[in-house]
Amino acid sequence: VQLQASGGGLVQPGGSLRLSCAASGSIFSINIMGWYRQAPGKQRELVATIASGGSTNYADSVKGRFTISRENAKNTVYLQMNSLKLEDTAVYYCNADYLTSRWALSTIRSWGQGTLVTVSS
Repeated sequence: VQLQASGGGLVQPGGSLRLSCAASGSIFSINIMGWYRQAPGKQRELVATIASGGSTNYADSVKGRFTISRENAKNTVYLQMNSLKLEDTAVYYCNADYLTSRWALSTIRSWGQGTLVTVSS
């Protein structure tokens, strides 16, 4: 299974970006999809997750500014980022917890390659 992330770039403080991540390969169903980020010199941290039913979870630092969504038919997750701040600068990674078949006993987690978001004036 491969996850392809896109949409990163350079944006000024207060600006917006929309990240996309599409999963492909031997997927029966995807339970949870999410976005994480890693800033230079820091550990990777959770940004947001979304379950197959649509329930979401956000890091406190992005609540009210970022919105996660997904298209189950396309195995794609999105991250709409508004009111970006300097501290949002990081490499953003998507992931997916999925089943490879209806008989699978547990989910597998795969990660995308990361997309760089730089917030700078």
